[in-house]
Amino acid sequence: MRNAVLWLFILYYLPAAAQTPAKQITDNRHVWLSVNSTMRFSERWGAIADIHVRRNNYIADPSFYFVRAGASYWLADNLTLVAGYGHMWLASNVGGKTGYADENRIYQQIIYSSRMGKVSVLNRFRNEQRWRETLANQQSTGNFAFSSRLRYLISLGIPVSNNPKFPQISIANEVAVQFGKSVVYNTFDQIRLFGGIRQGFGKGWSYDLGYMLLYQQGSGGNTYSRNHTVRLFFYYTLDTRKKATRQQEPAHHFEDE
Repeated sequence: MRNAVLWLFILYYLPAAAQTPAKQITDNRHVWLSVNSTMRFSERWGAIADIHVRRNNYIADPSFYFVRAGASYWLADNLTLVAGYGHMWLASNVGGKTGYADENRIYQQIIYSSRMGKVSVLNRFRNEQRWRETLANQQSTGNFAFSSRLRYLISLGIPVSNNPKFPQISIANEVAVQFGKSVVYNTFDQIRLFGGIRQGFGKGWSYDLGYMLLYQQGSGGNTYSRNHTVRLFFYYTLDTRKKATRQQEPAHHFEDE
């Protein structure tokens, strides 16, 4: 009887185990540069605009180019709604030949800024609708696959000195999940961990510089990209309201692809 049970166990589980593909992780090295702007024109209305460039193998090869714009609505000085459009040119290299797939993106987001003592805290929820082009022989096909993606970001700005000229510590984590007919094995999309410094310079300008670990699941379900990224983001904030109406608030323009 025990031998029969053992054989049933082997016959049931061995084929499944044999068919399970091995987990594959590819390490990549990137440099990611961007300029991000937040503009406030009145008590309620404003706009955002940014541009991104990411390179593979540090700066040797293209990864993507991305532009985005949107309209902002302030429910309060620390609570903002944004809706807008973005376009990406995503590079693909096969056999030494580079092609670019277009991606059209509509997004909506809500940003809440707060403080815990001297630490500034940003929470951002973003909903994206994405139309991603498929390539054939590295050529544009005009065929697009639709998916939606939900993203949650938390970012901390930690001052280490009372001197405003001294950089803050910047820590962030973002998780993204996606849905759609083309999403079968990778509902989990990616996680992004960032650590670095943040510093203001000039009127309305600041930057953050640091390391981002981006861990992303491929469409096959068993392939993963572990991207080691040097990230340098510049931020510009413009507020055209009268000085008497302006409030001191945590920066809430942590933008990324």
